[in-house]
Amino acid sequence: MGNLSKGEPLSWERTKKYTDYVRKHGVQQFIHAYNRLKNRPPDPLLWGDEIEHTLIKFDHEAASARVLLESNKFLAVLRRRSENESVWGPEYASYVVESTPPKPYGGIAQLNTVEASMKARRQQLLDSLDAEKGETTVTITAFPRLGCLDSTFPPCQMTEKSITKSIFVSDETIHSSHPRFRTLTQNIRKRRGEKVCINVPIFRDVNTPAPFTENSLIECDDESIRAAKPDHVYMDSMVFGMSCCCLQATIQAATLPEARVLYDQLTAVTPIMMALSNATPFSRGFLTDVDCRWDIISAAVDDRTKAERGLEETGREIPTSRFHAVEYYISPDGEQYNDNEIVVDEDLLKDMLDAGIDLQLAKHVAHLFIRDPLAVYEELIDQDDEIDTDHFENIQSTVWQTMRFKPPPANSDIGWRVEFRPMDVQITDFENAAYVVFVVLLTRVILAYNLNFLIPISKVMENIENAQKRDAVHTQLFHFRKDIFADKEQAQSFNSNKNNTNGTDEQFTDSFSLMDVNTIINGGRSPGNSEFPGLVPLVRKFVDTAEEVDADARNTISLYLELISDRAAGRLKTAATWMRDFVRAHPDYEHDSVVSARINYDLIRQCDLIGRGEIDAPDLLHRTGVSRSHQE
Repeated sequence: MGNLSKGEPLSWERTKKYTDYVRKHGVQQFIHAYNRLKNRPPDPLLWGDEIEHTLIKFDHEAASARVLLESNKFLAVLRRRSENESVWGPEYASYVVESTPPKPYGGIAQLNTVEASMKARRQQLLDSLDAEKGETTVTITAFPRLGCLDSTFPPCQMTEKSITKSIFVSDETIHSSHPRFRTLTQNIRKRRGEKVCINVPIFRDVNTPAPFTENSLIECDDESIRAAKPDHVYMDSMVFGMSCCCLQATIQAATLPEARVLYDQLTAVTPIMMALSNATPFSRGFLTDVDCRWDIISAAVDDRTKAERGLEETGREIPTSRFHAVEYYISPDGEQYNDNEIVVDEDLLKDMLDAGIDLQLAKHVAHLFIRDPLAVYEELIDQDDEIDTDHFENIQSTVWQTMRFKPPPANSDIGWRVEFRPMDVQITDFENAAYVVFVVLLTRVILAYNLNFLIPISKVMENIENAQKRDAVHTQLFHFRKDIFADKEQAQSFNSNKNNTNGTDEQFTDSFSLMDVNTIINGGRSPGNSEFPGLVPLVRKFVDTAEEVDADARNTISLYLELISDRAAGRLKTAATWMRDFVRAHPDYEHDSVVSARINYDLIRQCDLIGRGEIDAPDLLHRTGVSRSHQE
């Protein structure tokens, strides 16, 4: 949800006066925090998850499903009813709420409690809704028909005073109880100098027009007509991206050096988990030719000016949106793999170097701080840089990358953390728990086996692009390191345990190659005829020998790993593939790429029932009753 400071944020015209000031003092705050906390005593493993829930209004008689624009009302109820049981907060869209556990999970001994916490949060939200009025909640990444007629409840009216200037959605879709969200929207548009522009390639079915163009745009404003690309679904508001729901995990590292290692190592894994969790095959009522939310959000919050986008010759060019893949490793081992030049603020970089921060970490922060603050609060302008961190967090929280490196917050006993951010939210609590538990266990495996996933950062960025493509798990190859064991003796020991007789030194070179997701996750022969161990087998080995994991937790984790393994192997579908196949098999579908209101209703209804555990979806996941009965 970002940094929800109290007060009224300034308009863009007034914010511009303070952008340099906020950047300067934000870096000073980081310097003081770094020097104060760089040698803090080791912290225990703590970790947590964040899930975003979409509010839905059904009209079963009319076979209609719409987004319910009443998160304000339900947040008040949730906070009152679920105090000390979970934490609820607003999200950008007025039909989305975010839930987290009431406190971090402790160590790997609590891995078995994640799904129960997610189920409890879902039930708390369901209990706050009125089922008799058709109100429910689903955990889907994107509402298929957002921006179509009659896609919201209550219905919205477009106005000339709209801050988005959108031709598709009203400002009522933006959360209104905190001014940050609408201020971000307005300031991004004003800084950019025009509306945001999102173009997603259309999925071409047998009856999809060629070329695909939308007649509805003909009578719209000139800006939209110029921005819309043929054979693409065009969108023009931040809500199309920032309403996309995700699943995130935050892990506390023992020390600052460990946090930097985990940040880099997990960065190399982000494209693989993105492909496995893809759940966004549609936009604005059309099937699209991508499966992921990532580039949609990237375009939705792209505040770069024309010069920064390279469309004018004046000013500094910035190659990427502020929502993008990680572009720079921050651990000492990662430095040699930083093969991309990144744009940095040279003055701020010098300030950090002069204060004793190493070049690599200083460049990471100086790269984040090329961006302007988007929501400045007048009452928070004057701060004590030695103890406050609000100016730092102002920019840190509005540069959204696949990973986030998180210094300890002010006045807190929280340590150095990393946030894993690439995953689309899944339909069921079982799936969401499986993905979070897998990521947390992967951090333990990285540290326990001294694994090394590092490849050139440019190849990770290339992987991110491929991970978003339709059915990426089965159609794309990904650059991945062949020798992931930094210690060759550990590698040979692992392979001997697998009765592998082909272990040679050639297997464990520092090279990387193109692999499919199945090989990366489950292991097998990689190009070059070397044996790749697979991430799931490594996690299984770790779990089998971890004293903290009891038999009950081990059984639950085994079910989670089976889901990850079977998705990678194609025995189960990703959520995006399952949804796309549902639409294409629907009796009303005309094979023209259109997700009609009736198809939308049936799809959301199915997701609702699957999410509640009332029906099974055997091609999406193993019987939900298995995990449910195990927990009970």
